[in-house]
Amino acid sequence: MDYLFLKKGFQNYLTIDKSLLKNTIDAYLSDLELLIQYLNQTYLMPQGKCYDLLKVTTQDIEQFIVYLNLTKKYDQNSQARILSALRTFYKYALYNNYLEDNPLELIQSTRFIRKIPQVLTIDEIDRMEQALDLSKPDNFRNKAIIETMYSCGLRVSELVNLQLSNLFFDEQLLIIKGKGDKQRFVPISKDTINLINRYIEDIRVHILPQQGHKNYVFLGQKSGKKLTRSFIFQLIKKLAIAAGVHKDISPHTLRHSFATHLLEGGADLRAIQLMLGHESITTTEIYTHIDKEYVKDTILSFHPRHKVIKNNITN
Repeated sequence: MDYLFLKKGFQNYLTIDKSLLKNTIDAYLSDLELLIQYLNQTYLMPQGKCYDLLKVTTQDIEQFIVYLNLTKKYDQNSQARILSALRTFYKYALYNNYLEDNPLELIQSTRFIRKIPQVLTIDEIDRMEQALDLSKPDNFRNKAIIETMYSCGLRVSELVNLQLSNLFFDEQLLIIKGKGDKQRFVPISKDTINLINRYIEDIRVHILPQQGHKNYVFLGQKSGKKLTRSFIFQLIKKLAIAAGVHKDISPHTLRHSFATHLLEGGADLRAIQLMLGHESITTTEIYTHIDKEYVKDTILSFHPRHKVIKNNITN
């Protein structure tokens, strides 16, 4: 069957049936493209022709995994993501009766290695905000962005797509559309509400929004368009350097910090799961590992018995 036909159908399946975000869909299609490139090379397909994905065998997939290992470009987590994308594609093909047997049925799933995420301290976040020159209008917006991401635990895609109609400040809530278009209510602090309101009333009011961007909360000062994910990445990196934060961080680090600080403060894991929009509690449980490290470091630093032991080891 024609590859472009299958690819387009798969894209529609991910968009309509699975309600996945564009970034996730792009990643799935990229992983599918990786398989088709391998198959075209393996079966010496003529230029402009693609190997039929419906003729793929379990042995083809096994050899593809060997290829991924040999290239040394794809770590265990990348391979797990690629196989997950291919499983979804063949599930789509089975659903539409394009084939009878799933070539990945006997392929063992590659386990994701869950790395303990990088976390910022409250002092580091404060220093990043203090590095902003608030006499510049765009920096007041940037402070509101940092505070919104940290105090609400938003993904960067959720932040840039936040709309005025999502703000329910009287109830101190945001309505966030997360992965799979699933909505959740997220509490927002009064301080963060005040920052956003000041940005909207004093700065955003002077920006002329471009067509189709009028309802987005955070806009480019000159462009009048919603901000991009790459802009937020660059902003976070720049502020970390300015604040002397020597950690490899990204916008997601603020989300990790939000969850970790809640857990350290005694918040219930289930409540954190709901606020983050995690489908499974096991995803949220990664923060318990961070909390254990925090407890251990706290005991070693402040308990008199442990302080004695630590000093003796150091000496």
